[in-house]
Amino acid sequence: MRPSTLALAALLSTTALAAHAQTPADPLHVYGPGGPAPAMREAAKAYEARTGRAVAVVAGPTPQWLDQAKADGDLIFSGSETMMTDFVSALEGRIRAEAVEPLYLRTASILVRPGNPNGIGGLEDLFQPGRRVLVVNGAGQNGLWEDMAGRTGDIAKVRALRRNIVVYARNSAEARQAWIDDPTLDAWIIWGIWQVANPDLADVVEVEEPYRIYRDAGAVVTETGRQDADAQPFLDFLKSDEGAAIFARWGWRTGQP
Repeated sequence: MRPSTLALAALLSTTALAAHAQTPADPLHVYGPGGPAPAMREAAKAYEARTGRAVAVVAGPTPQWLDQAKADGDLIFSGSETMMTDFVSALEGRIRAEAVEPLYLRTASILVRPGNPNGIGGLEDLFQPGRRVLVVNGAGQNGLWEDMAGRTGDIAKVRALRRNIVVYARNSAEARQAWIDDPTLDAWIIWGIWQVANPDLADVVEVEEPYRIYRDAGAVVTETGRQDADAQPFLDFLKSDEGAAIFARWGWRTGQP
């Protein structure tokens, strides 16, 4: 090969390497439900600002993202332990149950219309005849209302609350739409973090003891993510003091009681 040809080949090789080096890496792909998504997205931005690695968070009802998560998911987050157990099965070996790490807790609350026009003060008020109650039965809230009403062992309270439930939504997004569409709904049993993310839709009423229930958000690195140098560090960031502060701003319990 003549010198000029060698020089040209070297130049082309150097240019190609430089172009590759300047191409941003694919983002870290993170999937999960809508509840923890506001905190997760803020954490993703903070991680990118710190490390330069973008984190793409896709959240919502599981059928919307499950197939894509099977293809490229690096980290999966959940809205409860029962949800994460379902993800272990649905992702067909792509995540390991023993690798799941619980992160932070959220509290079951009652959302009411702005200004609380009916003066609802807690779960006891939802046992009273005539209340119109919305609940979620699915998406990490399976049996939540039953657990709350049944905590004292009094079946009459379970019966009373069931009589007042007029909408059983399949997930939180569906419940949110029902709350918007039907102004006759008096109360919405859901996690308090939803009011933080939707302050104009509802006010929050804390559930009194002994009816209060907590469930967690957890996260796990997938088998694909194990090959990515940023997957475990991002999970570690979620557990860090900075990550905890982000989740706390969105209504999560991040410390000891």
